[in-house]
Amino acid sequence: MAIIRHTPEHIKLLARLMRAEAEGEGKLGMMMVGNVGVNRVLGDCLDFRGIRTIRDMVFQSPGGFEAVQKPYFYQRARSRDIRLARRAVQGERYHPGKHSLWFFRPVEDCPARWFGQPHSGRYKSHCFYSPSYGDCKKIFLY
Repeated sequence: MAIIRHTPEHIKLLARLMRAEAEGEGKLGMMMVGNVGVNRVLGDCLDFRGIRTIRDMVFQSPGGFEAVQKPYFYQRARSRDIRLARRAVQGERYHPGKHSLWFFRPVEDCPARWFGQPHSGRYKSHCFYSPSYGDCKKIFLY
């Protein structure tokens, strides 16, 4: 059972985002990007209030993803990426993306905080940041 509502087109959008942001990090890195996207839709908290759909999340501005500004994002979704996106929407989660709302690729070490949120871990070149339970309860329910 999906933890957020979606359409087939939303899944393709999420698949393209996951690939554009983390293809070089492998399947697990792409899944963590999917976790962040799902959390932004699910949470309705902090910078992501009013985000109700995957489309809202992918194209949020300001506060969205840099990948949507690059031509690479606009490639057709591949079947393997679509399968990963479905898994993310079904609630498959991985630390440190499990409860994260932000990630980025720093030039050096991960800062202790990003957008005021504590560092929850690093996977390959991406640093992940999760809010406290009190700030965003819904993302901790799954």
